[in-house]
Amino acid sequence: MKLPFKIDLSNKVAVVTGGTGVLGSLWVEALAACGAKVAILGRNLDKINEKVKDVENNGGIAIGVVADVLNKESLVKAHIEILEKLGPCDILINGAGGNHPKGTTTKEYLYEEDLNNTDENNVTFFDLDGEGIRFVFDLNFLGTFLPSQEFAKDMVGRKGCTIINISSMNAYTPLTKIPAYSGAKAAISNFTEWLAVHLSKVGIRVNGIAPGFFLTSQNESLLLNDDGSYTDRSRKILNSTPMNRFGKPEELIGALLFLVNEEASSFVNGVVIPVDGGFSAYSGV
Repeated sequence: MKLPFKIDLSNKVAVVTGGTGVLGSLWVEALAACGAKVAILGRNLDKINEKVKDVENNGGIAIGVVADVLNKESLVKAHIEILEKLGPCDILINGAGGNHPKGTTTKEYLYEEDLNNTDENNVTFFDLDGEGIRFVFDLNFLGTFLPSQEFAKDMVGRKGCTIINISSMNAYTPLTKIPAYSGAKAAISNFTEWLAVHLSKVGIRVNGIAPGFFLTSQNESLLLNDDGSYTDRSRKILNSTPMNRFGKPEELIGALLFLVNEEASSFVNGVVIPVDGGFSAYSGV
């Protein structure tokens, strides 16, 4: 992998949740390329092992650990394995997260006639399922809270330890249709600030990255039509992005390496950095 710049993470242990995802995979590769020993946490053993092989084939060090970020017992078990195989955690990347259809409305706006629409495919605010909302909040917020609670124990009183949380543009201004995801990411930004203050006396820095809009295999069905042209939602996004394009996943690596590098960001604590092509700065006029 080509890095925007190189930092020395030799003898550092990095734990990455969601490490087999589109973005998480790149973070794993970048950390390993800088010399960190990386523990890749996920639920799919085959995907984890595939990612471990990728890292090893490129000369890096990685292990795969099956873990559920919503299950405390599972995290404790994963932690013990990482301590035995790699050592105590220096860097935690809370990359696990996502949305769910049951936390999503069909339309951007509610109209009176929607209340009389019996089409099961028409999902209004009043039709949203509580379990779906809870799933999204749990996956994003608790899925950040619980790993932080578990792995920060290793970091207390040790120099150069840091936690990086993954927020979103939704935390600044909620996007239409996805109230659960927007609220959960806002909670992560708030928690990042809270945890940075709470852990400041024991030497642990906590920061976040808020990705803008990146075209990946996971969201291309929402952003691209069958013929490859942009959907209406894509055009709205691009019209609100001053750089007038989607981001490339590798464009998040620079912010990540800056935040994990003690020499570069030792006095940076409690911030969430937007990587969004200007989306959060643009008022629309």
